Amino acid sequence: MGVSEILFLSVGLGMDAFAVAICKGLSMIKMKWKNAIVIALYFGIFQALMPVIGYFLGSKLSNAITKVDNYIAFFLIAAIGINMLVEAFKKEKEEVDDSIDFKTMIILAIATSIDALAVGVTFAFLKISIIEPIISIGIITFILSLLGVKIGNIFGEKYKKHSQIAGGVILILIAIKILLER
Repeated sequence: MGVSEILFLSVGLGMDAFAVAICKGLSMIKMKWKNAIVIALYFGIFQALMPVIGYFLGSKLSNAITKVDNYIAFFLIAAIGINMLVEAFKKEKEEVDDSIDFKTMIILAIATSIDALAVGVTFAFLKISIIEPIISIGIITFILSLLGVKIGNIFGEKYKKHSQIAGGVILILIAIKILLER
């Protein structure tokens, strides 16, 4: 996996956290950088941790399904991208909450990083080293989350949909590339 692919994957995965961070920023009457950093740390750490967990789960299963691993990788990443696009076009109004307590942030961090778990499984199936991707995913998600809180606090709901669409399209393109390379 090349540097550009790792960066695109990192941005794609970080877009869910970015969208939620926009909501967190939207809910803050006055932005507090301390809270923004806490939010970004939760999202960045979980986005980096979940591919590791997925990688080890996938490593245990990879020998049993090596003949179809590229199709599984395609399906998992494409499904995540399609789900992001579906979420972006939902008409439901999401509740906003400026709480950064442990329970709230753990739930949000896990919810936004489930796709990273699936990507970790994909890394195992494709026998890809995870060191560079997890560092990149964590750092880029941290930065996107910080930006998301700030943007949300300034501009509100306006950019949430666009970030989800961009993340979904990036992941779908990566999935297609995986399918075409095999």
